[in-house]
Amino acid sequence: MVSVVQNVAIDCADAYELARFWSGVTGGPLDPGDGPGSREVQVTPAQGPVLYFNQVPEPKTVKNRLHLCLRPETSRDREVDRLLGLGAALVADHRRPDGTGWAVLADPEGNEFCVLRGEPEREPAAADS
Repeated sequence: MVSVVQNVAIDCADAYELARFWSGVTGGPLDPGDGPGSREVQVTPAQGPVLYFNQVPEPKTVKNRLHLCLRPETSRDREVDRLLGLGAALVADHRRPDGTGWAVLADPEGNEFCVLRGEPEREPAAADS
């Protein structure tokens, strides 16, 4: 027997607004029953688990112990630019001159996530680490 990941839960100060950001990132819709002021909001990407945003009173205080890694359909650099335009912030840049590497961004509430090279940029035997 095994367990299946049902969702990834993200604690936040404003569930609806943070879910709107991640809806823009993933292209997944918000749950139709969720709206401004909702304390629990879901985003359902076409691929991968549901993103579940849970409003909590305490602020984020330290680096995430768990984070999302995104593989864009386009180039990594184009996706980084798009996400910065949505409100993300660049935390650390691990992109290398040879085109390998990744970028660490933070969402509007400071939750870190990585943007890996896009599928078209990857060589069959290459890894992103």
